Amino acid sequence: MKQFRKYADLPIIGPVVKKLMNVVVSQKANQISKHFAEYLSPVVALSDELRNESYKIRHKVYCEELKFEDLRPDEMETDQFDSHSTHCLIKHIPTGEYAGTVRIVRSTSEEQLLPIEKYCISSIADDAVHPSDFPRSEICEISRLAVPAQFRKRATDKFKGSATGAINEHIYSERELRCFPFIAVGLYLCAASTSRKHDIKHCFVMMEPRLARSLRFVGIPFQQVGPVVEYHGKRAPYYISRHLLMSGLTPGFKRMLKNIEKKVATQFR
Repeated sequence: MKQFRKYADLPIIGPVVKKLMNVVVSQKANQISKHFAEYLSPVVALSDELRNESYKIRHKVYCEELKFEDLRPDEMETDQFDSHSTHCLIKHIPTGEYAGTVRIVRSTSEEQLLPIEKYCISSIADDAVHPSDFPRSEICEISRLAVPAQFRKRATDKFKGSATGAINEHIYSERELRCFPFIAVGLYLCAASTSRKHDIKHCFVMMEPRLARSLRFVGIPFQQVGPVVEYHGKRAPYYISRHLLMSGLTPGFKRMLKNIEKKVATQFR
């Protein structure tokens, strides 16, 4: 795949190369969807016990590993936005351990700001999509994505804060490795499924451009709406709508989203 990318932006052959890349990605996504469902399962944290599992993962990643936040005596990383958030987890079925977490911060009033509005509003360009463009009940922010170190390929991976999902191949089977690089994708699709249950149509997120490019490559077309700023590392504001997500996903990842949506729906009953 890497050898194709350098030709993707060339005239004449570029469009052909991009179509070929999309076919390859779709084929791989079909395999990933199957293996993901076999080894990993989306979990919506609807109980205090599950929410605490999310907070514990965040503490390991954001406090102990990345040192973005201070260590907490209870070893759970929480903040003011958790009270109006829905938290998602990815569970590793064979071990019962949780392989990652993410949260969907909601807003029910003008006073209940999203994190991006409180800390990074100046980073959104004046002519770009803005949270104030939509009803408060229809917006959210995806944040605090974290994958524990044991589910990543290298403990020193510079991209670990954005949680790529690559895992330690010396611990897990070769077959499992086919789906683990997409733990982060699974978390975003779980967040998307949960957002749909809340009838949320517009989503914002602060993320590393590298992660945004990776997500766009598999058909999650986050749109950058401002410049890169220093916010727990080099990050930029991004936006995606429900329509953009559904129109951008490749067939393989649409199948993965459909499977995740089914599992998420049963948890809300």
